[in-house]
Amino acid sequence: MRSLTAARPTLRWLVPLAVLLAVLASFLVVNSANAKAPLPTISAQDLLVKVGGAKVDGLSGTVVQNADLGIPAIPGGTGSAGGQLTSLLSGSHTMRVWTDGADKARLAVNDEYAETDVVTNGTDVWTYDSRAKAATHTTLPDGSDRADRQAPAGAPQTPQQAAQEVLAKLTPTTAVRVDPDVTVAGQAAYDLVLTPKDGASLVKQVRVAVDGANFVPLRVQVFGAGDKPALDVAYTDIAFGQPDARMFSFNAPEGTKVTEKAVPERKAPTAAEKKELEARKAQAQKDTTVVGTGWSTVVVTKLPGDAANGNETLKGFLGQLKPVSGSWGTGRELDGTVVTAILTDDGRLAVGAVGADVVAAALAR
Repeated sequence: MRSLTAARPTLRWLVPLAVLLAVLASFLVVNSANAKAPLPTISAQDLLVKVGGAKVDGLSGTVVQNADLGIPAIPGGTGSAGGQLTSLLSGSHTMRVWTDGADKARLAVNDEYAETDVVTNGTDVWTYDSRAKAATHTTLPDGSDRADRQAPAGAPQTPQQAAQEVLAKLTPTTAVRVDPDVTVAGQAAYDLVLTPKDGASLVKQVRVAVDGANFVPLRVQVFGAGDKPALDVAYTDIAFGQPDARMFSFNAPEGTKVTEKAVPERKAPTAAEKKELEARKAQAQKDTTVVGTGWSTVVVTKLPGDAANGNETLKGFLGQLKPVSGSWGTGRELDGTVVTAILTDDGRLAVGAVGADVVAAALAR
């Protein structure tokens, strides 16, 4: 007996076609089931409220920072714990973070051949530099002035107030929106976008990815003129929940020199100290001029006469900058990707997120 396909040759092609369609249908069903639903729509203000009120019972993760700020290397930048932290201003760095969501935290900055740690368990603060084989330990006073951690008078008392104030200050100079969802460290996240309205600013856009479930910022990107972020700080992995308690304890490795640092005694200033403080504050205000507004603001300030005296690191850094001159005098210019600074030879410093011509014009006023 002849088969049906033998009797009707065209049916031979229908069999494999049906199998293929069945496989495709199964594939689509499985992937539709696995696809994450988009996050609910949210306004920029409501997102800021959520961020302001976010509370997590601890987290741990890896943070990778890539900085292309156009800032020359700081001489000796990796020669100490502080130097390693300031070296974060350029290049790529990886950090591990742990926090219990309250007063315990650990930050480990990994270099190619060294690690810098800052650890606090609530009462003890440790810093450790594996390259120098050196650690410092500080014991905080009991109770540690929790009253001092309260918001000062006049500060927003609720996340809603804080969000309203932030947007009220931003919107005259900045377009604020929430873009479609992004995925950061495997987490669905809102993408809050801040775009300066002033085209003269070197900062063209700031994007903040906020976890859609816990409302913790997962990534911050600052863009200059190029497509590549000038600064990109992002979790590459993150886990919400209490880290292991041992992450908040520190035992200095064998051979480490440990230095005990006392907490500076806090006491009310005397009348003479208050008078001196007020005089310094008044002088600082007198020596500082703000030119422009919003994203085009340039701050010009007069540095103390001995600011660079004996500071070989600062001298080495300044020596790498371009010599410049103008009607305002002579000095050195830092041309960053999102910031420009000019330090004059007579001790004035002008800084702004604008081009060198705008900074120089501010100096010349």
